[in-house]
Amino acid sequence: MNNNKRRSEFMNKITKLGVSALCGSLAAVSTANAGDLSVSGGVDMSWISLPKAETGNPIGIGSNYTLSGSGELDNGWNVALSIAATNRMAYSTTNVTVTVPSLGDLIITQGGTGKGIDRMDDVTPNVWEEAYGVGLTNGVQTVNGSTTGAGIEWTPNMMPDGLTARIFYSPDVTGAPTAEKQGSGSAINSGSSGYDITLVADDSITGMAGLTIGGGYAEFDRTSASGDASDTTVYATYAIGGLTVGYQWSEADLGTTTGAQQYDNDGYGITFAINDDLSIGYNHYESEQTNSTNVTNESTSVQIAYSMGGASVRLASADGENMAYQTGTAYDRDVTTLSVALAF
Repeated sequence: MNNNKRRSEFMNKITKLGVSALCGSLAAVSTANAGDLSVSGGVDMSWISLPKAETGNPIGIGSNYTLSGSGELDNGWNVALSIAATNRMAYSTTNVTVTVPSLGDLIITQGGTGKGIDRMDDVTPNVWEEAYGVGLTNGVQTVNGSTTGAGIEWTPNMMPDGLTARIFYSPDVTGAPTAEKQGSGSAINSGSSGYDITLVADDSITGMAGLTIGGGYAEFDRTSASGDASDTTVYATYAIGGLTVGYQWSEADLGTTTGAQQYDNDGYGITFAINDDLSIGYNHYESEQTNSTNVTNESTSVQIAYSMGGASVRLASADGENMAYQTGTAYDRDVTTLSVALAF
């Protein structure tokens, strides 16, 4: 029996035990006090200028809403539900969080964006979005691990104060969905089971006020000849007064045997809070695609953000080179984006 099969069988056993325990406890929900349900959401209205890109409507609007509920079971466990949807009411993510006092948090998620190493795709400081996320749409390859499908994440509570660990596991995600499996059959990542491990240490661990360091590793099997894939990242941020600086390195190995196989990424950011409402920032991100041409995708942005309670006004000027890892003037872009966001 090979190591991958042993690991898969072991993780499946652990998953079944955990789910069985959760199901047994969640059966008590009907006897628990009804939890509160709340709705939050917002809209983001924007204007964008792309002088070197194709023409189109420069006005855009995005929307989102989240349903949140929580309650306490008879056995003292807490259960929280979050259902998030984005533009045009499209389904996005559902999370059920069970807090066990002696164990920590267990999250069962469908569409696990923001879990595992995916929460570290780019954590360099910014006042609005990443350098490549303000209208460049440059297709940069960051780290997202195995969290794009359904899975379970565990945050143990027995770690030292200031140190946060998370372990995410996703079972086989190949094949077509079935009535019994629902979303678990979606062919996310074209692979089978995978796991993510992340660690974050704040200044009570690093011993330097304002210094936070973190890192993560993810590995997910491939069922085709492309081989196993993995993601790795480390980062550090330092805050003093209104100034925050940060640097991150990451590597995304897609495991493919031909074409683009690996992406080496470097990013840094600097932000400064002028006051409680006004902040400015600078971000730079480079992603080198490893193949026969070794193209480096670069993004740089200067951003300013002003908050007015439930409203925010953001302005960004950004430029990118070799968008989508393609060369030529058609893939070099300058963009200015103005956004007004309302939160409810």
